[in-house]
Amino acid sequence: MSAISSERIPNNVDLASNKKLQKALEDWQPSFIDWWKDMGPEGFQEDLIYLRTAVSVDTDGWAKFGHVKMPDYRWGIFLTPPEKDRLVNFGDLTGAAPWSEVPGDVRKELRRLIVTQADTEPASVEQQRLLGKTAPSLYDLRNLFQVNVEEGRHLWAMVYLLMQYFGRDGREEAEDLLVRRSGHADSPRILEAFNKPIDDWLAFFCFTTFTDRDGKYQLGALAESAFDPLARSTRFMLTEEAHHMFVGETGVARVLDRTVQLMREAPEGDVTARGGIPLDLVQRYVNEWFSASMDLFGSEDSSNSATYFAAGLKGRWDEGNDAKWPDHRALEGSYGLEVPLPGGGFERRDIPLRRAMNLILRDSYVDDCRKVVERWNRVLERAGLTERLYLPSDRFNRHQGVYANMPFDPHGALLAQAEFDARRDALLPSAKDYAYVRSLMKPCYAPGEFASWIAPPRKGINNLPQEFEYVRFARNGAAQ
Repeated sequence: MSAISSERIPNNVDLASNKKLQKALEDWQPSFIDWWKDMGPEGFQEDLIYLRTAVSVDTDGWAKFGHVKMPDYRWGIFLTPPEKDRLVNFGDLTGAAPWSEVPGDVRKELRRLIVTQADTEPASVEQQRLLGKTAPSLYDLRNLFQVNVEEGRHLWAMVYLLMQYFGRDGREEAEDLLVRRSGHADSPRILEAFNKPIDDWLAFFCFTTFTDRDGKYQLGALAESAFDPLARSTRFMLTEEAHHMFVGETGVARVLDRTVQLMREAPEGDVTARGGIPLDLVQRYVNEWFSASMDLFGSEDSSNSATYFAAGLKGRWDEGNDAKWPDHRALEGSYGLEVPLPGGGFERRDIPLRRAMNLILRDSYVDDCRKVVERWNRVLERAGLTERLYLPSDRFNRHQGVYANMPFDPHGALLAQAEFDARRDALLPSAKDYAYVRSLMKPCYAPGEFASWIAPPRKGINNLPQEFEYVRFARNGAAQ
């Protein structure tokens, strides 16, 4: 079933036939709306936003565009159609039929995976809730809100799984998802990257480039799951997630475009004299958000990842590619990692393949990020500059895994702690950096106009002109 119903909770899972589940979700819905109004985009709840809304899960024509108030957005439950004759293609269940119910022996592990994924969705909305007040254009303001409502939709996708398949435990988990708060001292979000503040738009673009890209790879691994409802949910989430990464990657590229222009105009290339963002400052933001996102993959040597893989809960990225992954059971072989020695230097550690699944997924992610940086560098190359951005080493600024809390520089060299501390503000954003970037964050709400620190996009949303009124404010002016 690809069409989405127009019930109180839009869905394509025949929710009306399951009265108990329908009531549980309808009881949760007001709490979600209250959370959205309290912790969603502040100051814009009554405005009309030009949003993309899912109307089916078909490959083409799955969404419609139109102006809508965000609290009235059609959040719902959308699964891709069942794949005929689908078989599990990894772990101990390779070649077996997928499950439509949760086996008791993996119930705890599966719930943990779903709750952790679910927790990231409202967390990012909370992190970004004040950004609308400093949007560099209506185009960007709308893109922020599109990301936000789709993260809310992804929360619905996970809450459906919790309530449908985990009974009272699932309902309690769903309630807790609306209790935790990003950055809260007593009740923070589960993963640390989702407790970091996002106070400016360069941080938002880096977050959607790197942290949402982590989401792509986590969802892609879950899309292989033997638990078919989870696989079908995450496949559609990936369709929506692509826009979030587009917003981030093109956002940074537009910052670079504007910086290059200002370097030509500014005295001695000092773009801060013209209200631009210097390349070295962009690099420090890249260093921060890439390293924070790397921590989301967890330990390089992980018994949990081995359990998830063996049980068919979570595969590798592109697991169905037989040329890439000829051995879908991964019972033999190992994956190498350079680990630091107590007295200095490194040694190669061979991790049994199943225990290395976090690292394997992370390396797929790093390859993707490297391609993003290559595309950013084409902006600098076309401008005739010799400067280039780079991805920092996987050892840099880590708080998880074998390199945690060690003073590596961005190129992977181990420094003395005193040297790292002395160089810290040249490697990661400083208080001065944050203050400067925030000083640029002045709202620009006139249709077709853009803030001084960012270039316009090459084309508008849904092939509309840049001067289109992507946000129609409910009152004169904009958010106060």
